Parts: sequence; structure tokens; C-alpha cells
Amino acid sequence: MKKQIIFAISILSFLIISTLFAILYGKGYRISFKQNIPEINKTGLLVVNSYPNGAQVFIDNHLTTATNNTINLPPGIYDIKIQKEGYFPWQKKLKIETEVVTKTEALLFPVAPRLESIATTPVLNPLIDPSGTKIAYQIASDAASRKNGIYILNMNTNTISVSILTLQSSSTQIADDTATLFSQAKLKWSLDGTQILAQIQDSTQNISTYLLKTDRLNEDPQDVTAILQSVEDSWRREKQQKERSLLADIKENTHKLIADNFSILAWSPDETKILYEASISAQLPLIIKPRRLGIDSLAEKRQITKGEVYVYDTKEDTNMKIPIVLSDSNSQISWLPDSSHLLYINDKKIIIMDTDGSNRITVYAGPFIDTFAVPWPDNSKIVILTNLGNPEASPTLYTIGLK
Repeated sequence: MKKQIIFAISILSFLIISTLFAILYGKGYRISFKQNIPEINKTGLLVVNSYPNGAQVFIDNHLTTATNNTINLPPGIYDIKIQKEGYFPWQKKLKIETEVVTKTEALLFPVAPRLESIATTPVLNPLIDPSGTKIAYQIASDAASRKNGIYILNMNTNTISVSILTLQSSSTQIADDTATLFSQAKLKWSLDGTQILAQIQDSTQNISTYLLKTDRLNEDPQDVTAILQSVEDSWRREKQQKERSLLADIKENTHKLIADNFSILAWSPDETKILYEASISAQLPLIIKPRRLGIDSLAEKRQITKGEVYVYDTKEDTNMKIPIVLSDSNSQISWLPDSSHLLYINDKKIIIMDTDGSNRITVYAGPFIDTFAVPWPDNSKIVILTNLGNPEASPTLYTIGLK
């Protein structure tokens, strides 16, 4: 009987000790030997992921492991470099803290991106919808007037293959030039992307405006010229209501200073980050105390300078300065669909960077029309309007491969 009790106690003790060691190991504690004497070292965990995976991970210039792995490191600041043949390297300084998991999600971009045409006809005035999933464009060069008009490319469909891209097979014509020259209209999206206003000026300078559905051919387009103000007011109220809803959450839970005093350029697609230009100089106080574990605070800038561009993370209460210049209409900045990268157009270059301004990569420096460069919803490519620098050719839509 005593042997059974001793055996049960031994098993229970073993399970308790094993569980304790497992918890300590998961928190980053490691046993090492110094002069044959065991000692417990406190470490932090670095989780390194990349897309594509299988990239090399250098820590302080030493090849340490491959991506999609977890590494134990003593507390400190490390220079992390992730690289893969055929891709631009990713590099950042990271702070490792005791018992804290620090994660990296490195999106690697190809050194030689693939450029492919997705149109066989000249394209006019492409316009992305507010959701970033549909492009309205016009065709006016076809001999048959019924093929001229307004089209919608839905980038969320799976009808476009990776190797063979055809614009026509993935587009819906919503208006033709049979009775009205919709191919010459000025277009405006509704906030939800279900409607488009098409404004047309005739030879006598009279302007007519039509309201079009974006999921079908509008056989009998609705003329809303007489009630245009009412339609636009309704759209404006809808936009203002959404903005107020987002700002109300900031004022209540995060940063009233940003909501009230700074010029918001764009919300991230997941609505957790704000891209804004400072209209005043100020010091951002900490809102979340104590700070969340594992956040990237090395590149943070709490001192705001008027005229500079920043990204504020409402969930992490971090504020990052973006080193860009928005000097004219040829410069613009927007979000990639993953809410973790920014798309910057400047000096006829297309640049992608992390939300702290690091890993600034020029993914395309060839010719393209105006500043039309929009990302595909899955981050796989960027759509541009270009004639490839040939003045005798009409511009059409091309994609720049990012994977």
C-alpha cells in the first residue's frame, strides 16, 4: 500500500515539475552551464515569418535560422535581416524583452517583378472604388458603339488566372454608347461601390447626370440631373456618418488629439490604423498604460511636427513617422490591403514600405499614366495605366507582379 502511495506521489510530482518546466520553457527560460554549474537564463522569443517562406534570417549579421521559426534570444536590441534569392531583403532593429514574444511578418518583394497586360484595347480614366476591389474604366476605341462605354473590373473574382490575364473576361459592361456617350462621362463612385454617377457634357455644354448600377448593364440608365444635389447629399451624409463612427471610437478610446486636430489621409482597410498629416505640432501622451508587450517601440515618434505624415495604431497606441513628401498632385500615399504596408507614388516611382517607414522598396520605376497605381485585393500585384513610354500607343492596364 505504501509503495502505491509513494508511486502515485512520484508520478504527481513528476507531472507538476514537467508542467512547470514546460511553462518556463514557453516563456523563454533556458538552462545553461557556466563552469559546469547549471544556471537559468531569462530570454525572449523572436518569431520570424516571411512571405515567401524559407528565407534566411540574419541576427546581427550572423546567419541564424530560416523563416517560419521561433528563436530564443537574451534581452537586447538586435539587427534582424531576412533575405531570399530573387527578392529585396527586409531589415529592421527589434527589441527583445524577457518572457515577451516579438513577431516579424516580412513581406518580400521580387527584384524583377513581372509586368503583364490585362487589356487588349485602350483604356480611359480608370477609377478605383472606395473598397479597393473594383475598377471602373471606359472604352471609346471600338468600332461598334455598343462595346464602347463604361466597364467594371471586379478584382475579387477568381476568373483571372495568374498566367493569362484578360480584362474583358473579368469585366462587366454597365453602360454603352448607343444613345449616350458614356465613354466620355466623368465618373464618381458611391461609398458602398454599388452605384456610379456618370456626368456627360454635350456639344451645347449642357450637362446630364445618370445613376448607374455597377453589377449589370443599365439598359435604361436613370437620369438624375434634376435630383443630383439630393443624391450627392445622401452620399455625403453616408460618408460623414462612417467617418463620425470611426472618429467617435478614437475620441472615446484612443486619441482625441489626432481626431480633432490632424488631417486624416486614410484609414487602414482593417480600420485599426490612421494615416494622417499633422496640422499642428504637439506631444502625443500615452493612452494605453502600461504599454502592450511585444510592440515595436524603437521607431516610435510621440513628438508630432506640423506638416509631417504619420501612422497611428489605435490598438497598440503607437505612432510612427513616415519619411515622405506630399508636395504636389504627382505624389500620393495609400494603404495596401493587408493594412501593414503603404503604397507611395512619388517622382514617377511606385514604392512600398512598412507602416513605420522602413523597408522602403521601389517596386516599379517605369512609365505609367498620372498616379494611377492600385493594389490587387490579395496583395499579389499592382494595376497601373501605361503605354510603356510609347507616345504612339494608347494607354491600357497592366499589372506589376509582387509575388
